[in-house]
Amino acid sequence: MPGNATNSKLGVDRFHKPHAFDVRNGVSVFVGEEKAGIGGLPLPGQKIPVKSKMVPNGAGQPAPSWVAYDRQVLRFTAFFQEAVHEKREEKYRIRKCTILYYLEDDSIQVNEACQENSGIPQGTLIRRHRITKPAPQDDAFYDLDAFNVGNEVTLYSRRFTITDCDAFTRNYLTKAGTKVPAAEELEPADPYFEHRKKEAATMQPHRPYEKCDTLKQFLENDRKVLRFYCIWDNSAEMFGDVRELVLHYFLADDTMEIREVVRANSGRDAAPKFLRRSKVPKEVGALHKPGEITERTVLNVFGPMGHGGRYILDSLKTGAVQKQFYTDADLTIGAKVNVWGREVTICDMDEFTEHHFKSKFSVDKSHPIHYKAGEVAAIEREIPPYNGWGSEEDSRANCIKLIAQAPKRDFSKFMQKDRQGLDSHVLRYMARLDTNRPIDMDRTFIVSFFLSDDTISVFEPEKRNSGIVHGKFIERSKQAKPTGGYYQAEDLYMGAVVTFRSHNFIITDADEYVMNYAEKHQFPEADLDRIMSVICDNVPEASLTGEVREAEAMAYDNFIEFLESHCHMKLSQHAMLVVARHYANPAPLKVTWEFVLKLTREKLRMSNFDRYDELLQALSQAESTNDVELDPGDVYRACIAVGLPLTNDQLTALVQKVPKPNGRVDFKHFVNELQSRSGIEEDVTFMPDSNLTQPDTNRSGWFGLHNHEHKHHITDINVKAFCGDLVSMRRARSQTETRSTPSA
Repeated sequence: MPGNATNSKLGVDRFHKPHAFDVRNGVSVFVGEEKAGIGGLPLPGQKIPVKSKMVPNGAGQPAPSWVAYDRQVLRFTAFFQEAVHEKREEKYRIRKCTILYYLEDDSIQVNEACQENSGIPQGTLIRRHRITKPAPQDDAFYDLDAFNVGNEVTLYSRRFTITDCDAFTRNYLTKAGTKVPAAEELEPADPYFEHRKKEAATMQPHRPYEKCDTLKQFLENDRKVLRFYCIWDNSAEMFGDVRELVLHYFLADDTMEIREVVRANSGRDAAPKFLRRSKVPKEVGALHKPGEITERTVLNVFGPMGHGGRYILDSLKTGAVQKQFYTDADLTIGAKVNVWGREVTICDMDEFTEHHFKSKFSVDKSHPIHYKAGEVAAIEREIPPYNGWGSEEDSRANCIKLIAQAPKRDFSKFMQKDRQGLDSHVLRYMARLDTNRPIDMDRTFIVSFFLSDDTISVFEPEKRNSGIVHGKFIERSKQAKPTGGYYQAEDLYMGAVVTFRSHNFIITDADEYVMNYAEKHQFPEADLDRIMSVICDNVPEASLTGEVREAEAMAYDNFIEFLESHCHMKLSQHAMLVVARHYANPAPLKVTWEFVLKLTREKLRMSNFDRYDELLQALSQAESTNDVELDPGDVYRACIAVGLPLTNDQLTALVQKVPKPNGRVDFKHFVNELQSRSGIEEDVTFMPDSNLTQPDTNRSGWFGLHNHEHKHHITDINVKAFCGDLVSMRRARSQTETRSTPSA
């Protein structure tokens, strides 16, 4: 009734609310389920577990459990009894297990050892995880307190009895303060397995199998093969001959195989094997009937065949067929091996086989038997002569192989020697025909040698009123020498006589690129050291008179005549030019208005330029004062606008050298001079475009490309330097000969 109820909070001085999180093993975890209500009083129906810790705290900073107990497992031996229904042999079964307790997370795993012919799925009975206790304590998990020798634990309705533990588990529990009893024979015997042991002990086989253990021989001799070189003389038969064989004897299982040596072009099919790998009997008789050779011999049979029948085995093997097979002891040099009716003679063996016989049988190698036939002289393949159709390489490929293949090119050389920027890698020569025919004596040809693939092309330039069609004379291809092989870059030089497609050519000149390339790569006819050595051997010292030594210079023609008089037929024209270039005093060619005008007319004629009216109109429009004189800059720009086919250096030289009386150009006279045809038949001396112009920044601001270095025309030779080098070379030779001559 109101006023008669007591206050439950009388005398209570704690009204705090417990915290729901705590720190365990250094990690914050939720522990609200284990806490009481307000003031520490339990909630209605709540069971607060008793806090007990089996392992005391250690000193120092506590580490997490998965670090402190990493890979630490307690191992217990246990068993459980399982009932067996409706079976006469057994009423129950004892199953042996191993319980693993993981200290890092209190998880449990149960494994069962496999028993022979048990018929039960064994192995992992309970996978690793935390297991709850049976009711009414199913709100808690098993911990270490429940596991000890002699304890019983219930895991998923199976009662496991712990009988023993390993040494680590016993030591750990002892250090934790738990007394571990000694191992006892608590495990009962399994009646079914005891019954099976008794039956197995009383069973005896009727006749044991004969054991033939070849594992030891295989392990000791695996991959060890003896090799013998043999012959099979079948010359007695029709169309028979002597066959070379190779016999392999395998020490691992005493088998042998034979392979035939089939020479190239012997006319025989290359069979995989002469004899497949097998044991070879010493005596070959008639083939045995099926079932005659067996591992067991049946003496008599009682009753029906198959199920229910009885038989007696012959332990003495009275009717067994005995066969003898070849072994390694039977294989020696000179021995005859009967290979299924074919008599094979062993003639030689390899080094490993020789070592095997010496180590096992203490037998030295006998003298080998000569069995190889004499080498047949190789028939040299005759290549038919080139008929002129296609390239010679393609024609040769048709003769070498049945199915013709295109000749392979040297791709690496092609990439290195192909055109790269301004470096063309093409050697150009001037040549003429070596003939006495008047119509062909004046013909000139341009011979181009391509370094990328060693091919040669011959082009005949146009010559007016000659009656000969100009153009390509020989297609680009490799040219064969009359003596064999193909022409190389070293074979082409000034003065050389070459033969291309039955035409004899004499090389008369070469361009500047050829001279520089030959001297850089030291071709035989451009090697200065070799040339000076030849001159030193052939020019006597008396020929070098005082006037010659003291002269500062000698004309080019006189110098060449001097070399030809002493080194005739020993130095080519190219070699003499190399010496002259080395000791030359260059004299630059003077650039005049007449010279530049001749070059420009020749260029305009070759380009078929005929737009002089447009050029005159452009120059007239550039002059606003109705005068006939223009500034050089206006002339330059008008020429560019019309498209005059000249390079920058040529146009600059043309405007620079045109007459300018008052510093201005008479453009009408300028156009008339360009349009005039006088003097175009004359030979114009070659000069590179870069040497035509000089920098002129005062008026027009143009710059000519004058920084390139070129060899100028040779006018005179520095004879003083030439004679000095020749004397120095002779002095060095004499000193070398003096040192090499032994003293008396």
